[in-house]
Amino acid sequence: MGVQRAPSKSSISYINKNRGYEVFKDLYFALLEKYEPSLRKRKMHARRLKKKLFIMDSSVIPMCLSLFDWAKYRTKKGAIKLHAVLDYDSQLPCYANLSDGKRHDIKEARDVIFPSGSVLAMDRAYIDFEWLYNLDSKAVTFVSRFKKNLSHRVVKINPVNDKHEHIIEDYEVELTGVKTSKFYPKKLRVLRVYDEKKDDDFLLVTNQMSWTADTVSQVYKARWAIETFFKHIKQLFRVKSFVGTSPNALRIQMWCAMIAILLHKYLKRKSKHPWGLSNLITFLRINLFVKINMWEWVDQPVDKKLNLPPPHLLF
Repeated sequence: MGVQRAPSKSSISYINKNRGYEVFKDLYFALLEKYEPSLRKRKMHARRLKKKLFIMDSSVIPMCLSLFDWAKYRTKKGAIKLHAVLDYDSQLPCYANLSDGKRHDIKEARDVIFPSGSVLAMDRAYIDFEWLYNLDSKAVTFVSRFKKNLSHRVVKINPVNDKHEHIIEDYEVELTGVKTSKFYPKKLRVLRVYDEKKDDDFLLVTNQMSWTADTVSQVYKARWAIETFFKHIKQLFRVKSFVGTSPNALRIQMWCAMIAILLHKYLKRKSKHPWGLSNLITFLRINLFVKINMWEWVDQPVDKKLNLPPPHLLF
């Protein structure tokens, strides 16, 4: 590459500390806007859903407190938290932010604006009825877990379709708590869904009254996509081990990892070979400095077998 001398550690440290991470953040969203149509994939869940589906969650990244003293999480532990809103069509974040590990999910969620008419799937950590009522007033449909200990009154029981055996109950409720009833005065829909893997049932809550119960459960099932994203970015892109120790250096590395996963998913989507994401990343690392045509290699990573004559005709 023509590099005669490796840069010193002090130079890299100074750049990681003083060069703003915003340029990498802007580059990620510029690439996302350019390649987003090519990144869309067939929906595994909620196929009948015509609206834009977003999935919101966070993931804690543990850190060494002696090296990252600014990221205090527990008495002897350090951590940061990655907050993300995933676009279900592209399977990539349309919003991401790093905060300290103590920041509650709902505080981060209040800063995110969702377009009117969209659908939001999330876990029960985001159950804040004042915020949920704000979403409802903006015509945003939400699907989340319902806490069993919340005070409520059943006002209507909906019939359950026998075809959907995983749906146990479907009913509409009103909140009866002193604060919750003021924060959310409208009706909510609650579903009791059976989970075969865990052999247990759980409750879902939504403000959508007209959808079938199966559609609501499929929307929540689509939430697993963000868990897969967190797994990929931690394991495949090494976001557990950091080059720098300053908050700015961590944000630079996070946005570089986001850019990398975007480009890898673009290659995977456009290639003719049926790549797995982990396999594609591994083989690209091996061939990173090999002079080959990238698209030809991505489409055909293994040489075709020669059409040799039968062994008995070779001699």
